[in-house]
Amino acid sequence: MSTANIKRVKSSEIELKDRLVSIQRVAKVTKGGRTFSFSAIVVVGDEHGVVGYGLGKAKEVTEAISKGVDDAKKSLVKVPVLKGTVPHEAYGKFSGGYVFIKPAAHGTGVIAGGAMRAVLESAGITDVLAKSKGSSNPHNVVKATIDALTKMRDAVSVAQQRGVSLDKVFNG
Repeated sequence: MSTANIKRVKSSEIELKDRLVSIQRVAKVTKGGRTFSFSAIVVVGDEHGVVGYGLGKAKEVTEAISKGVDDAKKSLVKVPVLKGTVPHEAYGKFSGGYVFIKPAAHGTGVIAGGAMRAVLESAGITDVLAKSKGSSNPHNVVKATIDALTKMRDAVSVAQQRGVSLDKVFNG
């Protein structure tokens, strides 16, 4: 993944909404019995192209979620959103999770499963076709979706990178 396209965002500058992707009860077996705790995957976004994810672990559910939100605010990235959809097709991969994201016409809605849906809606994408392949583990799907979104480039950034006009990008 090229890090040139990734634009980091400060969480203090924007109003963020958080979504809980997954919460799991985990057990640690000790001499005295089982000790239960919770891990929560949280996605935050401003619904205008800024999104991030985080993992929180704690003895209480609410504490795990708030730790996840704090962690997510540290990993915010800006992704291009054009008229409610993505600029072009993209594949994302993380570990065993593979995702495919494709632009869709206005009115289509977010055609995506659980963990992907949370990331795409938090980013402000309203119309998209998406498919998750490989691992259905929410950790891997969320990270693969963020990977696919960070690979996206809009026409303006492509024109600037190539040093040509916007018209030349589309018409050759």
